[in-house]
Amino acid sequence: MNARTHPDLLQAAASHHLSNTHLDALEEETIFILREVAAAFERPALLFSGGKDSLVLLKCAEKAFGAGRIPYPLLMIDTGHNFPEVTDFRDQRAAELQAELIVRSVEDSMARGTVRLAHAGESRNAHQSVTLLEAIDEFRFDALIGGARRDEEKARAKERIFSHRDSFGQWQPKAQRPELWTLFNTRLAPGEHFRVFPISNWTELDVWQYIERERIALPSIYYAHQRPVVERRGLLVPVTPLTPPKDGEHVETRTVRFRTVGDITCTCPVESPAATPGQIVIETLAADVSERGATRMDDKTSDASMEKRKRDGYF
Repeated sequence: MNARTHPDLLQAAASHHLSNTHLDALEEETIFILREVAAAFERPALLFSGGKDSLVLLKCAEKAFGAGRIPYPLLMIDTGHNFPEVTDFRDQRAAELQAELIVRSVEDSMARGTVRLAHAGESRNAHQSVTLLEAIDEFRFDALIGGARRDEEKARAKERIFSHRDSFGQWQPKAQRPELWTLFNTRLAPGEHFRVFPISNWTELDVWQYIERERIALPSIYYAHQRPVVERRGLLVPVTPLTPPKDGEHVETRTVRFRTVGDITCTCPVESPAATPGQIVIETLAADVSERGATRMDDKTSDASMEKRKRDGYF
């Protein structure tokens, strides 16, 4: 099915464009949560990767507080294997907003010996948890604001908006606190912290509609471009020095875009001609696989992999 020309999808897209007042409600909720964090915690930080969800969060923070007045720093945990288009954009956007940007690297954790890879080619993605917990300890952060959404993956769907973490940074799904009537229990014992997810109730479609409405600039790899790839386990794996083709794999150049961005070693693009947010909105209406399911190699290793990583301190 061609998502760009199918009449039912075009009609649905037109309907969404005409009645996207739900975005106002989502934005209002997000701004409320961002202000609650500023009021309830002493040392919060906003996790900022330069990806689309964190850029939506940053736009809402700008509306909540004003450019140059965001009351918490931006924190990036860098694996050292991030797409340069994204890290360059991260730095540019932080500078534009006059926001403090803190970057901590998995490679520094490797140098300290707190992260040890099983082999040189192992993905560093899961090891970000160690570096993140080290940054929390270094700066004594008591709340970290992230751009995770419940529609991304089933383990994320269990998250509260204010997700309590114990003194080891661990997440216990059965120990989460109720959030009735948008009342949040932010009580913490020494050494504990919260992960806060203000766009939990957004969907991928909402994000792209908001990006289009607010004209939010994104890294170029979110839009259609030519890239060499190989097919592997039902995914299009980008061919890079970190992800070379295996024996017998055929390299071909395709028109692709990234639905989500992360570590190069585990993030895959999808084939797409969509070059604008509006075109991506129409494609998203036709998508029958979540963005992580369609693009993340590390999520395909085990149904419980994300939940296990979250229990160990992952985003």
